Amino acid sequence: MRILLLAFTIALTPISAPAATTPTAAAIAAARQFMDALNTGDMKSALAVCADPVSIVDDFPPHIWHGATACADWANQFAAFDKSQGISGDVVTLGRPLHADVSGDRAYCVFPAVYRYVQRGKHVLEHALFTTAMQRTAGRWRITGWAWAKQ
Repeated sequence: MRILLLAFTIALTPISAPAATTPTAAAIAAARQFMDALNTGDMKSALAVCADPVSIVDDFPPHIWHGATACADWANQFAAFDKSQGISGDVVTLGRPLHADVSGDRAYCVFPAVYRYVQRGKHVLEHALFTTAMQRTAGRWRITGWAWAKQ
């Protein structure tokens, strides 16, 4: 019983993420920061990771957004799309990057992703790829483009 209790306690103990000490780790952290902010509805933090301009490709109409307000425009249209489709409780979990390449002030990261949501009372699980292109400016990685592709 004590072993079970210890295992349960360890499983629930949060693990601190190591500081992003390399350019690659920092780029990965920026992509995760963007998605974590979206998951919690913190649009201010999500938009802070977006570059100006940014390009977005996603699987709902109009499928592409580009420009200084692309992230905000996408977020507004995504919220409207979710409402029109009866979608709520959506959360994206990013896996370990499949690719994380940094060359100078540019980065390219590809993540497997799991998108969970409830649609009209039914739980849905969608596997996808979340691909980002980034540029480091003023000491921070910012997303210059991202794409979502269902698998």
